[in-house]
Amino acid sequence: MKYKLSEVMDVIGGGTPKTSKPEYWNGDIPWLSVKDFNNDYRYVYRTEKSITKEGLENSTTKLLDKGDMIISARGTVGEVASVPYPMAFNQSCYGLRAKSDLIVSDFLYYLIKYNVNVLKKQTHGSVFDTITRNTFDDIEVDIPDFDCQKKIASLLSDLDAKIELNIKINENLEQQLQLLYDQLTYDLKGETIELSSVIEVRDGTHDSPKPKENGFPLVTSKHLLPFGVDLTSCNLISQADYNKINERSAVDTYDILLSMIGTVGLVSLVIENPVTYAIKNVGLFKTSKRPELYAFILAYLKSKKTMQHIEKTLAGSTQKYISLGELRKMPIILPTVEQLSNYNEIANPLIKQIITLTNENKTLNMLRDSILPKLMSGEIDVSAIDI
Repeated sequence: MKYKLSEVMDVIGGGTPKTSKPEYWNGDIPWLSVKDFNNDYRYVYRTEKSITKEGLENSTTKLLDKGDMIISARGTVGEVASVPYPMAFNQSCYGLRAKSDLIVSDFLYYLIKYNVNVLKKQTHGSVFDTITRNTFDDIEVDIPDFDCQKKIASLLSDLDAKIELNIKINENLEQQLQLLYDQLTYDLKGETIELSSVIEVRDGTHDSPKPKENGFPLVTSKHLLPFGVDLTSCNLISQADYNKINERSAVDTYDILLSMIGTVGLVSLVIENPVTYAIKNVGLFKTSKRPELYAFILAYLKSKKTMQHIEKTLAGSTQKYISLGELRKMPIILPTVEQLSNYNEIANPLIKQIITLTNENKTLNMLRDSILPKLMSGEIDVSAIDI
């Protein structure tokens, strides 16, 4: 049956307690902003900030229930997640609550995901893209019967559950890697040298090549993932611009990238093979040329001590950045050959497993995204599926 999207759910507005009132903050109520769910998770489990009951009661924020959804409505529009337990949220998001007599909550989540591109096309605003409550009035959706809704949601939820499991495993493996590095370097003796004396340190272009409809992806800091990069939202550039950038900044598998401007210090191991993108405002550590060092330097760049060093070397008043010169001068103590060999014996298999699960998630994401429209349109008939 056809409905307006707004007819099958309640749209709930958020808010922010006064920041001048310390008694409103750091309580036991999670408080959501888009940075908390701008990822691959179906559910959002943690929030950067929290509020008190007094903050909830003295502001326009509302409390979402378990199973409700959150969608970003301003700036980065269309990020969606479900909440596994009650959470409050800010005014740059909307809470979405399924009307239980019409739609199943899990199905509504995937219905929203299916219509995200439609929502994005209806944004407005001179400074920031924005959607309003009225946006949901303008989208018509076809809602199947409850049995069909449950089957569709179950099929897609199984894929999302596997994706989330892989992410959690990888997070644990990364923690093991960092612990291994911390144990090695806790009392590491040796000469402190500049990083550029060990490996080549370069950076990508600082120009802004003209975007093209077809071409090669241009990776910036916002596309960096812990392992690999997100190419889905990159601007494309011409062959000529790609070649020009890569004359001095060609990226290879098992190099390491680091964001140099804005959110400085995001670290990414290059796992794409072959690499068919160029980089902009991103540091490039050519660890592919020193394969015995890539695992150690990856953990070095992600370590708390290195992050603290980077913080001290930042320049810029409006937008912080780190210069190529500072990247090259970063201090490092190398382990002995024997210590490095013992470290790699444990670290390399952990990294290989992370890469395997990361690539598996890419496949699962592609599968989910390919069958989602087919399930929603009825192209894939689920009536005979026994779930």
